[in-house]
Amino acid sequence: MEKRRRLLHRIALCAIAAPRRIVAIAALVMVGAAIFGVPVAGSLAAGGFQDPGSESARATRVLTDTFGRGDMQLVFAVTDPAGVDSASARAAGLAIATLVGEDPAVADVVSTWTVAPEAAAALISADGRSGLVVAELTGDENTAPRIAQALVDEVATTVQPRHETVAVLAGGSSIVYSQINSQTLRDVLLMEAIAIPLTFLVLVWVFKGLLAAALPVAVGGLAIVASMSVLRLVAMWTDVSIFALNLTTALGLALAVDYTLLIVSRFRDEVAAGAPRDRALVTTMVTAGRTVLFSALTVALSMAAMLLFPMYFLKSFAYAGLATVALCAVTAIVVTPAVIALFGDRLDAFDIRRMLRRTPAAEPRGEQMFWYRSTKFVMRRALPVGLAGTALLVSLGLPFLGVSWGLPDDRVLPSSATAHRVGDMLRTEFSDNSEAAVTVLVPDAEGLTPQDFERYAAEASTIEDVSMVSAPTGTFADGRRVGPPAGGAGVQGGIAYLTVGSTTASFSPESERQLDRLRALPGPGGRPVQMTGIAQINRDSVESIMARLPIVLGIIAVITFVLLFLLTGSLVLPVKALVLNALSLTAAFGALVWIFQDGNLGALGTTPTGTLVVNMPVLLFCIAFGLSMDYEVFLLARIREFWLAGGRRDNDESVALGLAHTGRVVTAAALIMSISFGALIAAQVSFMRMFGLGLMLAVLIDATLVRMVLLPAFMHLMGRWNWWAPAPLARWHARRTGTAEQNANPTNPGPP
Repeated sequence: MEKRRRLLHRIALCAIAAPRRIVAIAALVMVGAAIFGVPVAGSLAAGGFQDPGSESARATRVLTDTFGRGDMQLVFAVTDPAGVDSASARAAGLAIATLVGEDPAVADVVSTWTVAPEAAAALISADGRSGLVVAELTGDENTAPRIAQALVDEVATTVQPRHETVAVLAGGSSIVYSQINSQTLRDVLLMEAIAIPLTFLVLVWVFKGLLAAALPVAVGGLAIVASMSVLRLVAMWTDVSIFALNLTTALGLALAVDYTLLIVSRFRDEVAAGAPRDRALVTTMVTAGRTVLFSALTVALSMAAMLLFPMYFLKSFAYAGLATVALCAVTAIVVTPAVIALFGDRLDAFDIRRMLRRTPAAEPRGEQMFWYRSTKFVMRRALPVGLAGTALLVSLGLPFLGVSWGLPDDRVLPSSATAHRVGDMLRTEFSDNSEAAVTVLVPDAEGLTPQDFERYAAEASTIEDVSMVSAPTGTFADGRRVGPPAGGAGVQGGIAYLTVGSTTASFSPESERQLDRLRALPGPGGRPVQMTGIAQINRDSVESIMARLPIVLGIIAVITFVLLFLLTGSLVLPVKALVLNALSLTAAFGALVWIFQDGNLGALGTTPTGTLVVNMPVLLFCIAFGLSMDYEVFLLARIREFWLAGGRRDNDESVALGLAHTGRVVTAAALIMSISFGALIAAQVSFMRMFGLGLMLAVLIDATLVRMVLLPAFMHLMGRWNWWAPAPLARWHARRTGTAEQNANPTNPGPP
């Protein structure tokens, strides 16, 4: 603790001694980081939702290595008002099938115009106007989208112009990922265009000046471009999801505002109390700077827990979160005091509010009086207020009990996207949904005969909603060769696979029941089998996350508990913080289920699928939990200062004074952070819209109802027990924090 204090003290002295040099170095770093980091999008991928160690992933790798097949599809829907048998439709379909089939990354192509008549029926729409060209790609979720997009572009430039009467739409899982990727890049730009101007307007009002308002924007900008550079470096040795860019931008701006606002507000408090500017800056860095470090450590460790999940989608947010939080904290602690020292009184120049004469000179005192009185009001009615607030949060969280998990499909894209339109056609106009097919792999097929596979196929065909089963063809162990190699099944090197067609909708209860019945069947010749396909991938992903979730939640809880004990010296306050955070997050999750899964409020313009993307609540929990602790640290650090300064005698007064001096900071920071995350609601990818709304709700609920109402109510009810710890721990903490903190002298220790 003393080492941290000495470090912060030295940073303050360096800022006072050489502010121009620090600001100049920061500007050069920002330029260099921007040059290297801004092109990061080209190194990122749109996948990462699958567990690479799951059964479905292992089966897919065997299929790719042995048979040259993958689990990504490219689907072209060819529509002609004259019908699929028209000369124009046939010519266009055959041209597309030929062009796509010539690509070495395409394992197999089937189409309405190239398969046997009995098989073509499944590839023709109910109205007879649309036919399909279905290509199976050998790449994975990282490489296949790029291959598919190149083929789509080639079809658009070479085939489509020659057949203007025929409409061609591209879809399939590979194009879903490709369009998610490109849409996310547009969403990031849109989010920045919304968030930055709105944030700056609020900053001008909160920081009371144009120059001061530019400080957090500069801090956030440096942290964001530096984080992008880190992501680009990480992407050189492992997969990184493109969605991490959304978090980097939103979180970087939000935390930059939090940390700079805390430092600037504390500095102004010290100056208002009569301290010389240099001394005020040193005191600010030793107190508020320490709070920033604690807050950043809490947020970063909460996000680091996502590294325990195997999906690189979640790992990517851990990389982005760790980089952004660390860089925001370092930048705020180093750059902010230098700017304060450099500009001095000019930092408050161009105060728009004063120019408009709408703010009295004593406004900070008036704001403190408001928070002081409101906190006293809450504590006088602590029991009914606490019960009412808890009941409200629990009721808001009840819809979360009915949550259903799924993976993203074409419906996460806007309805105008071609992948979404093709997906709708497959679900409503075609009898067979190729995306819902289940691939059954027999890793040990040595000694099996064609009859073993035929018997398995016959039994699987009796399962409800199974449209067909393709028994493997090729050369068997006894030397017999059955039929030509087929796209839906095969046998080679003692390994075989079959394809089970399905008419069920993805992520539906019918799909789950069908998969259960397939898994209950004995394999061909009684051999064990592995399965892949969207239903099995979805099940593996959910099970993988749920298996690790208790460990992740436990680690986050322990980390939070330990850090808050180190901050407060209490064992009670960390428990209270964990309970309140759980309540606020449950309420936010309940709202997400009610809106995006159940489709209320028009699902905010998205397409409800009856499920939530399984990765998102985990992501939301880790990030929102960390951000909730951000405000908890702000408040408890200040409350503890007053508790120590008052001789540990008046708990209620310490709470009221703590909120009086931090209420404005927390409220303003939450408002600005909600703007940053709320801008994600403009995203066209539905689960990122859900992500933005979830974080915005979590932040607003936490900063208002929880921190300003439930926290003082519960702290009043606990009284002196808030600060309890066993005597040995209390003595250890007192030695750890040192006597300087025990004799803290916060600004304005009396009532505001």
